[in-house]
Amino acid sequence: MALIRIERASRLSPRDAWQRLTDWERHAAHVPLTGIDVTTPPPTGAGTVFVARTGIGRLRFDDPMEVVRWEPPQDGRPGHCRMEKRGRVVTGWAEIEVAPRGPGSWIVWREEARVERLPRLFDPVTALSGRLLFGRVVTGLLADGPAE
Repeated sequence: MALIRIERASRLSPRDAWQRLTDWERHAAHVPLTGIDVTTPPPTGAGTVFVARTGIGRLRFDDPMEVVRWEPPQDGRPGHCRMEKRGRVVTGWAEIEVAPRGPGSWIVWREEARVERLPRLFDPVTALSGRLLFGRVVTGLLADGPAE
């Protein structure tokens, strides 16, 4: 499995950073050729399911994920969210941690991903690609305007 770790400091409060990072549909604005559908009713919490659909036409795949841990930051405590990847193409998990840091917040995104049928020999390439992609997502979401 490819291990991915991204860390970012933000001027946003932990609450605002959390809100942006867990607005699943907004992730698609930062991932090429991808749309995201939340398939469970709001509000987001443990049990929320969403699907990232990546590709063009028939050349696409679904990456369904389920939120299995949902602890928003509050009262000076860090927030934690864990998603399990439930797809046939990409498996693994992702975690988001948002902690207070000075007047802003500190974000850590951890992910372990496996692309089915891709030999483990390619795990370093998968990890590098993941760091570039998810680094772009985190940076973009934290820089976006207020979540709606």
